[in-house]
Amino acid sequence: MRVLIGCEESQAVCKEFRRLGHEAFSCDIQECSGGHPEWHIQGDIIEQFSKDWDMLIAFPPCTHLAVSGAAHFEKKRKDGRQQQGIDFFMHMVNAPIKRIAIENPIGIMSKLYRKPDQIIHPYYFGDETSKATCLWLKNMPKLKHSKHDNLFEKNTWVTPQFTEYVCAGGKIKKFSTTADKWYKTAEERSKERSKTFPGIAKAMAEQWGILTT
Repeated sequence: MRVLIGCEESQAVCKEFRRLGHEAFSCDIQECSGGHPEWHIQGDIIEQFSKDWDMLIAFPPCTHLAVSGAAHFEKKRKDGRQQQGIDFFMHMVNAPIKRIAIENPIGIMSKLYRKPDQIIHPYYFGDETSKATCLWLKNMPKLKHSKHDNLFEKNTWVTPQFTEYVCAGGKIKKFSTTADKWYKTAEERSKERSKTFPGIAKAMAEQWGILTT
């Protein structure tokens, strides 16, 4: 199967599909950090849609779409950044590829486009992190995980880990493990948090890689 992994510089999903023998390529405007530049297309993913692909798994940037940044929405609407994010997301939706999966955190596309087909967390698939992740699917099944699917034999769910922080005024906040690390810049933190968790990447390859073209 020929699989295009869009907006993925980490190559986490690409490598899992390659492990199973598929002809998978990551694509991003950045250089890849996954160690396999021979499997990476550096450039505009939209330019790749005219080629012969069986499946698209896309991770469009969520910077201007996720509800976590709602405080900045008004400014982003005015300067056009949010509309650019919406347009790019819809390019993924309308790609001329038979099977499509689009991943994004909870955000405005659930209202502007439609509700996601599935919301998952990394701890459903063995990574001790809580991070609500939406999946919009076209000709693709939902990812199976043991809590809600009796056909899925292995119990992959684990308990998500949190760290408590005492904020100003004594208020306690809990953060998932992905927020515990210290990064030099906001860009570095954003890049790290955007990487697909190993358990989800493996589930995508193992469950979607068996689909017939």
